[in-house]
Amino acid sequence: MLMMRTNSQWPALGGAVLALLAAVLFGISTPLVQRFGAGLHPFWTAALLYAGAAMTGALTLRPAAQEARLQRHDAPRLIAMAACGAALGPVLLAWGLAHTSGTAASLLLTLEAVCTVLLARLLYGEQMDRRVKAALALLTAGGALLVLDQTHAPGAAASQWAGLMAVAGATAAWGLDNTLSRGLAERDPGQVVLGKSLLGAAATAGLALAVGAPLPAPATALALLATGAAGYGLSLRLYLLAQRAFGVARTGSVFAFAPFIGAVTAYGLGERGSSVWLIASALLMLAGVVLHLAEQHGHAHAHDALEHEHAHRHDDGHHAHAHSHEQAHGRTHGKTQEAAPAGAHSHWHRHEPVAHAHPHVPDAHHTHRH
Repeated sequence: MLMMRTNSQWPALGGAVLALLAAVLFGISTPLVQRFGAGLHPFWTAALLYAGAAMTGALTLRPAAQEARLQRHDAPRLIAMAACGAALGPVLLAWGLAHTSGTAASLLLTLEAVCTVLLARLLYGEQMDRRVKAALALLTAGGALLVLDQTHAPGAAASQWAGLMAVAGATAAWGLDNTLSRGLAERDPGQVVLGKSLLGAAATAGLALAVGAPLPAPATALALLATGAAGYGLSLRLYLLAQRAFGVARTGSVFAFAPFIGAVTAYGLGERGSSVWLIASALLMLAGVVLHLAEQHGHAHAHDALEHEHAHRHDDGHHAHAHSHEQAHGRTHGKTQEAAPAGAHSHWHRHEPVAHAHPHVPDAHHTHRH
């Protein structure tokens, strides 16, 4: 039976806004890390940033009735995310920022989106239509213009390339981290942020102590903790929510706006190495974000039977199941019926096979082939 859903004609809008907010927070953090971490060992910089992120995770934990909990089998994925995103990535970024300008480093972070989108296509088979490909091309071109401008500016030091390569390595690590995180996007984002951040902070702090790196000054530590709480912790929370609503590739592509935000912030903090290319880049990247905000993708498609747990509502066209006492404890067939909660809630539930047509994006319920 073919059913039509008409309540949301712009399913990409919510995910795009979340990804854009995550990009703004992370973009602002990059030149701040360069400023506050000046002279500090990269291991301590990474440890403090993710210690701050862990505080955000702890403060944003949700009850089990509202968000799905992390499971024991999630541990390998979480450890891999911490190794790539909370240890290797920030260490390479901190070292790179010590050897290049904040503007150039911010702009080169555009490569993170490219890595994320390519990995999402390879590992998850996410559909990328012409609009998504065009948006990614515009965002990447905008960042590339400014990177070229920075590295070819009069007086640019040859050593800057070493810093840029370290930042490029950080983008590859975060691209893998972003792709791995899709498997945990349906879990409580507060738990994911807390777990990943604690693992990363512990690992890098241990390395800092092992190599005898000097301890940071209290003011430096507080500044980096605050930067990590917003630019890494809250940004990651928003990023995970965007992946949940929007898919890996689209979230990564919109997140490519972060480099422009970082470049503007660096300019506001006193860097004056930018040129007319900043305006050209801004226009390209804004056009890319607008393409995502206006994305519409809809066609007739079929859903197979599926059982899983995640936060959901009963007015989204995909969760019409009845509630029972047994469902709340992990079984999908019960006899004691209960009224469905009015808002978002989480429990194990079953989706029956259905075929319908409506605008959609590659969220947890739309991983079908095209």
